Amino acid sequence: MAYKETFWMACDSTEQLRAEYGPFHTRPEAEAEARKLGFNYLLRYEHVLDENEEIQEVRCIFLELPGAILEPCSISLHTRCATCGESATHEKGWQAEVWADIHEFEHSRHRVRLFEHARGRGLKEIGGWRG
Repeated sequence: MAYKETFWMACDSTEQLRAEYGPFHTRPEAEAEARKLGFNYLLRYEHVLDENEEIQEVRCIFLELPGAILEPCSISLHTRCATCGESATHEKGWQAEVWADIHEFEHSRHRVRLFEHARGRGLKEIGGWRG
């Protein structure tokens, strides 16, 4: 006999790289926390368990909160070295470029990538940002 276990998460976007907070046992708990955090989505996980309580299937369902404002409030920039994984967060584009220049100077053959993070949209890589 299969059994379904459900839990809820608050999340900031439907993208693969998203912030999730939880888990919560009920939708109202998750919704209250999502609104407090400024998140616009809920994520409902459903685990289908077999008689040995082993997970047989996982279902993920995104729900947009009613009245959610989907325009991003602020944008932050994130640099990450594709070679060693070192990363930093920046408010201005010139700060990201300086960090990348220093990192690539100190570590020959390393390559720094730039990402833009906006609440509600997740991370997005900015290609060709250094010409």
